[in-house]
Amino acid sequence: MDSALAVHRLHFAFTVTYHYLFPQLTMGLALLIVILKTIALKTGDQRYHQCARFWVKIFAINFAMGVVTGIPMEFQFGTNWARFSRASGGVIGQTLAMEGVFSFFLESTFLGLLVYGEKRLSPRQHWLAAFMVFLGSWLSGFFIIATDAWMQHPVGYKLGAGDDILLDSFWGLILNPWTLWQYLHNMIAAVVTGSFVMTSVGAYYLLAGRFQEHARIFLRTGVVAGTIAVLAMLFPTGDGQGRMIAEHQPVTLAAMEGQFETESGAPIALVGQPDTDRLQLDNPLLVPRALSFLTYRRWEAEVKGLKDFPRDQWPDNIPLLYYSYHIMVGLGTLLIALALACSWFLWRGRLYGNKTLLWALMLALPFPYIATTAGWMTAELGRQPWLIYGLMRTSAGDSARVSAGNGLFTLIGFMGLYMVLGILFLFLIHREIDHGPEVQETGGAR
Repeated sequence: MDSALAVHRLHFAFTVTYHYLFPQLTMGLALLIVILKTIALKTGDQRYHQCARFWVKIFAINFAMGVVTGIPMEFQFGTNWARFSRASGGVIGQTLAMEGVFSFFLESTFLGLLVYGEKRLSPRQHWLAAFMVFLGSWLSGFFIIATDAWMQHPVGYKLGAGDDILLDSFWGLILNPWTLWQYLHNMIAAVVTGSFVMTSVGAYYLLAGRFQEHARIFLRTGVVAGTIAVLAMLFPTGDGQGRMIAEHQPVTLAAMEGQFETESGAPIALVGQPDTDRLQLDNPLLVPRALSFLTYRRWEAEVKGLKDFPRDQWPDNIPLLYYSYHIMVGLGTLLIALALACSWFLWRGRLYGNKTLLWALMLALPFPYIATTAGWMTAELGRQPWLIYGLMRTSAGDSARVSAGNGLFTLIGFMGLYMVLGILFLFLIHREIDHGPEVQETGGAR
């Protein structure tokens, strides 16, 4: 691989991975804040107002970090991926512009009202501000996912002069079937992240003997929402996304599963190590015929292996793709088990005093982030070697005049700057968690 291209790919991978640590929490918290505000409005229970106010602060810090780390990615389309932008700008420019003009401004405007308008707005108006923040954040996610889904499964386009890709059908772009499953899967993953962050903070407060009533609300809300979300991640959204891959990117499915041979009644590998030199999966732990059934709903269905596809169509890094996929699935399974166990103990009224589960919830905080990152790596590595699947190779989309040295220099600069931002973020989050949810209501000094 060309060294400049490798640097451009690494540069974008770093910035987008770091950036998405923040929006996934804001999109998940947006829904949970609306739930807390709705309960507070219906019951008049001030504890729910206090809990919502606490999480609005966490939301605002994450939102600010998301904005700061998201803007450079927009510029990278021009600086590092100029040929891609020039060729496909007539299509992706539509969704990216709508994300900025409609979704971002909607979210940011009402976030100001949500943070500073509680004393000036009626309870119903303040609830409406929370709902509009939720709507804006989820619309933003939709337009970004629609952009990526088009790169995974291009529809609604035509080729113009000089191989430019032009928009032929706006509704075809927006209603891309790939978008539906990818969007639902991604947004529910954000709810999983928000729910486990909320339960982690609640578990921490209970273990520390602080803010006990609010901690119980955090746990109750997070466990119920998180359990529903992790199950929806598995079915129908995960299943729907997998069927899209099987139908439109069968070589990606084979690489994700480490399936080198075409088989009828193909097994699914729980663990194993793909060997692309000897074209086999080493030390596999297999579930017979499971892959055929999960993919095609028939135990004896044929699943094509990598050997049936031209080598130049294979994803660039099969081992990394395979491990990313299995990390996502493995952590997802672990989160499902933990959520179900917590739901059972919550229903039985024994969760709040169960230190084992409280410690498990608190220590599980990074797992949704890791699983989501692994999921996005699976999606993007699986699309390779295509930048736009079937239309433009990744090697044809970078900026030919930006050298590897220039890209590496800016990458190192971004790493240093983002390290500083990360330290600042952790300091601000620690301060809010240390102050807790009762501060404003009790009028305590800050």
